[in-house]
Amino acid sequence: MAIDSKKTLRNKLIYEVYVRNHKGNGTFKDVIDDLDRMKELGVDIVWFMPIHPIGQKNKKGDMGCPYSIADFTKVNPEYGTEEDFKETINEIHKRDMLCMIDIVFNHTSHDAKYLQEHPEYYYRKPDGNLGGKVADWSDITDLDYNNKDLWGDQIEALKKWSGIGVDGFRCDVAPFIPMDFWMRARREIGEINKDTVWLAETVHPHFLQMVRNAGFYVASDCETYSAFDITYDYDGQEKWMQYLMGEIPLNEYLNVLRSQESTNPDNYVKLRFVENHDNPRAKKIISNDILLENWTSFMYFQKGCPMLYAGQEMKDSNLPDLFTKDMVNWNEGEEDFVDFLKTLGKIKKDDIFADGMYKVCRASVDGVIYAAYKKGERTLVGIFNVEGKIGELSLKDREHHQIFELDIKDGFYEELIYGEKIEVKDGRINLSQKPVIFEVL
Repeated sequence: MAIDSKKTLRNKLIYEVYVRNHKGNGTFKDVIDDLDRMKELGVDIVWFMPIHPIGQKNKKGDMGCPYSIADFTKVNPEYGTEEDFKETINEIHKRDMLCMIDIVFNHTSHDAKYLQEHPEYYYRKPDGNLGGKVADWSDITDLDYNNKDLWGDQIEALKKWSGIGVDGFRCDVAPFIPMDFWMRARREIGEINKDTVWLAETVHPHFLQMVRNAGFYVASDCETYSAFDITYDYDGQEKWMQYLMGEIPLNEYLNVLRSQESTNPDNYVKLRFVENHDNPRAKKIISNDILLENWTSFMYFQKGCPMLYAGQEMKDSNLPDLFTKDMVNWNEGEEDFVDFLKTLGKIKKDDIFADGMYKVCRASVDGVIYAAYKKGERTLVGIFNVEGKIGELSLKDREHHQIFELDIKDGFYEELIYGEKIEVKDGRINLSQKPVIFEVL
């Protein structure tokens, strides 16, 4: 990881917003009207999906994809003016939150300003035609990072947004772009704001291998940490989806999470989520409400930075279409679930999540996730019954090589999510159907 990355990013909650489909008329002003609600939810960083003008040539759907960008230095007039966006940034800052924007530097639309003014910036196939690494991305064409003049122009665009108050960048398919570029960008933006947050959309392992096999450069997650503070948990999420589909046992997924502790830098931060704009809504794939609470709690509990996609708090099962108007359904939510997320957000602010030792234990019951943090004399335990098991769970970690010992004495403890009393007796606990988080002092 970038050597100056802060472990306290693990305490932050990121909230993903697609302005077009968020609320009202799909403008910056509609987002401003929603900021107080986000703040109450515990949000620390508001991440805007791309805010730039969308290309019209070869566009997808009737309105085009926000990731097919015509000009990196302008604001999409569909959302408002640049002054409207500046006002949005200021309103975010007034509420002690940060503003993060999506940066899509791997490619542009087919009618982008760059293509008109700098055709030499573009990747060319052997036949001389424009092209890209991924055939399905028909509405975009790739840039060529062998051209160092491109680097300077890209960084100037970043400087513009940093200069008006943007606090962080979520960088689309960041591993497709040389890490030397990102390290230079980080250095130069650091001269404007040394606390800028850098989030990399890393890619699924199978996708990484596919693109590499096609002859293109793709950085691994570990390489990406040389320039970025946060990377996607797609190495884990790929296995998680396989587990949910019944293709692998739970422990195969958990083994990936365990390996993250040894294969990543000490101050690594993973973006933890159960849904985002590229993946199905959590409610769509986890219809049982109690199991959804277990998985959502575990997402918050893991080492890393949790993320919510707007509408997730309403248990919206419809994934908004990227290419047309498809608003989040704000009318069918459950207040209890919103309160549940607020509680998780408060729990996540505990500094034990930032710099405590962490491990995913080997539980005595298959189908149960048992994880723990330890910092000094404090221990924080999380138990997530993701298969609805009944019976008792031993609080002894069955892992052969102990990262740290768990000494959980018999007695009564307060569960932190629901405020209930739980009993540890003979080193065991009765399994609850609901998630359990408690502290051992």
